[in-house]
Amino acid sequence: MRLRPSCALTTLACFSAASFFAWYGDWSRSEESRTGFYEGQLLNLRQRLLYAEKENRKRSRELYNVLNEIKQFIGVPTASSLNVTASVKCKVPKHINKLPLNLTNIFYYLPHLRKHENSIHPNVIIGQGRTGVSLVMGIPTVRREKQNYLVATLKSLFSGISEIQKNNSVVIVFIAEANLQYVNRITDSIISNFPKEVVSGFLEVISPPASYYPQLSNLKQTLGDSQERVRWRSKQILDFSFLMLYAQPKGTFYLQLEDDVEAKPEYIEIIKDFIEQQRSQEWMVLEFSQLGFIGKLFRCGDLPLIVEFFLMFYRDKPIDWLLDQLLTVKICHPEKDAKHCERQKASLRIRYKPSLFQHIGLHSSLTGKIQFLKDKDFSKSLLFRAHANPPAEVTTSLKAFQHFNLVRAYRGVDCFWAFAPVAGDYILFNFWHPLDIKSYLFRSGNPEHPGDKLTNTTVDVLPDGEIDIQSAGLQNVKTLDGYFQIGAFENGKAEGIVSPIFGKIRSLRLSIHSTSTMWVLLSEIFIRT
Repeated sequence: MRLRPSCALTTLACFSAASFFAWYGDWSRSEESRTGFYEGQLLNLRQRLLYAEKENRKRSRELYNVLNEIKQFIGVPTASSLNVTASVKCKVPKHINKLPLNLTNIFYYLPHLRKHENSIHPNVIIGQGRTGVSLVMGIPTVRREKQNYLVATLKSLFSGISEIQKNNSVVIVFIAEANLQYVNRITDSIISNFPKEVVSGFLEVISPPASYYPQLSNLKQTLGDSQERVRWRSKQILDFSFLMLYAQPKGTFYLQLEDDVEAKPEYIEIIKDFIEQQRSQEWMVLEFSQLGFIGKLFRCGDLPLIVEFFLMFYRDKPIDWLLDQLLTVKICHPEKDAKHCERQKASLRIRYKPSLFQHIGLHSSLTGKIQFLKDKDFSKSLLFRAHANPPAEVTTSLKAFQHFNLVRAYRGVDCFWAFAPVAGDYILFNFWHPLDIKSYLFRSGNPEHPGDKLTNTTVDVLPDGEIDIQSAGLQNVKTLDGYFQIGAFENGKAEGIVSPIFGKIRSLRLSIHSTSTMWVLLSEIFIRT
């Protein structure tokens, strides 16, 4: 029998050669002596295990205290709290909970992973394991020769998010590089710039094991692209796929971004409202930018199917082309013409305008490539704001101009634009069922027509039941037809909260009390229930 010493645990002493031969020599001793020898060895082993357990508890307490110190340190809203020193950065907890990537066929499309099964698990560098959120935002980042835009991108994204929205979202930065020195450098930059987001769990950073990537140097050239470009675009698809599958179990919707974009203010609220408007449609992707793969929103439940399609053809086409091919396969009739196919795909791929994200990177991650791509729709002024309003019959005494009617405005398709009003004109919303209305917001005019505002106009509500003004202590004016005036337009805007004293509301009305020479343009209608 040959024994080989193991030094796997630092707290357990290894058997030396002398100890081994001493033990072997004792084999000839009496059974009583051997029994005593074994008991001594077991006692020694037990003492060492107890010591190891004690040390482990000590280390756990130390890590717990460090985490609390970081939370307390970052929670102080001072300028110094934003400058994380090197000693603090190295103590930021690095979770190693590895979530499995739930794609059963991944070994078929990437057969090299059969020898490296752990390669489908990400290295979670920073993360609190946040799940159950509404929106997951994925940002892959790679090394660029000239300039890195990641910090500017994150600052733009975070400046447009409220604390409530942060608590219901998670941003995942995927450092798609195997070089540990580069990964650590980017991680340190993220921690120092966004300490609060890191500790709260709103911001996560992951990277792939080096063995995740297959051999990419001998790919077949397609579409007239060079060998280097084929390798670059194929790796890009593998990067997006890895990130999508990690993000999939974390939330309801997944927003694909890149590491060189600028976001418009309030983009999350706009995305939320646009999603609400599509409830009755079987969409597959909502687009908030017309460029490449930026600003594409998917249901998290659809991501495994989408990634599987990407992995089938990652060597053959760019990722945005593959997305279009997936929609074609999914819905287009093979016996119909191209125009019919495009109309069908429009029901699965719905575009929001103006774009919410702009491409800002000039130097591509593809060596030597300069990108001048700009989303022309991003610079356009927001002419109207869409919201998901409750079902209602909408009518007005105003005459609409062309197709800018009230129904389209209420549904969030366009603005409402009408000829000059006279005293007594109205805009009426009769709800299908009496509602508990929390608040309202009406905005008139827009950047192109700033003067087309409502003036001397009140917001009136019609309760479903009788309201005793005196006993309720209401100061609101009651009209002859039973409405209560609860607000008025000031500088073209009316916004307010509806008192719960009114109970359920049957109708809401905008009443115009004076004649105007200006046209009327409603650019925002939001009745919140």
